[in-house]
Amino acid sequence: MVRLRDLYGLWRRSMIAWPDGRRDIATEVYWLQGPRQYADLRIPPGRPAHHGMACLRDLDRTMLDFMARQEGFFGALDVVQSFGAWHRAFDYQPDSGVPDRGALSFDRGMLIERGIALPYVEHWRRESVTDAVMSVRLRGAASPCTGCIVAAGDAFIYARGRAAALPGGASLAQLIAQSPTLEAAQDLFDCEVSFGHRGGAAWRIARSSLCFREGASLAPVLDERASMLRVDDVSPCGAAVRRQWQIDDFACTGATPLRRWLDPEFHPNSIAQVSAR
Repeated sequence: MVRLRDLYGLWRRSMIAWPDGRRDIATEVYWLQGPRQYADLRIPPGRPAHHGMACLRDLDRTMLDFMARQEGFFGALDVVQSFGAWHRAFDYQPDSGVPDRGALSFDRGMLIERGIALPYVEHWRRESVTDAVMSVRLRGAASPCTGCIVAAGDAFIYARGRAAALPGGASLAQLIAQSPTLEAAQDLFDCEVSFGHRGGAAWRIARSSLCFREGASLAPVLDERASMLRVDDVSPCGAAVRRQWQIDDFACTGATPLRRWLDPEFHPNSIAQVSAR
């Protein structure tokens, strides 16, 4: 029997296979599962060179075409009798209308997910083994977008949704082709899913759906009185900004307050470890 708490932490996908014989072992996939929220980033191989790209307006058609193949989402996961249902509060891709549900099982430490609405098999390996996890659900203070932060040990995923959902019925590649200008095509990607590590006085982004965010620091700051969170960001034109979020929900294992989690010097792994499955 697989329960939600069995899935806490960072997972990396080693393989996905479909009934027609196709397999993918090359896409980088990061899935971070917290006590309430989850976040997922998927970057396929073959990203073009991005030297000199520092913001949304620097992205050219070649990079946008690659980015249209990326995936990412966040939301809440329900697990009942080893069946998981991933409810997506945000999807990097246009909504397909197909529910994200899978049958879950363990085999010698590997998590196996078998698709229900769509036939596929995914193999997952736990990257970090810890029962210290947290999640924060966010709402834009000055925009209608939603977001989240999920952390397990020293790993985190920060995600920011779009201000408006993409239209259904077309792929991202098709939406790029239909865009009247390069700027309109760039605006399709005004969202973010970033994976990184906490520590050394920073929350440093390692991999991101936005190539120019890699290497940047999230630097979250909490205003407990206003229930607000501020993070470092960059405007579409490249100006440094502090993005403001309203905190809608915070959950964690244990009793560690959010202000401690946001301290980059705080290492929950040092106080909460569980043995590998």
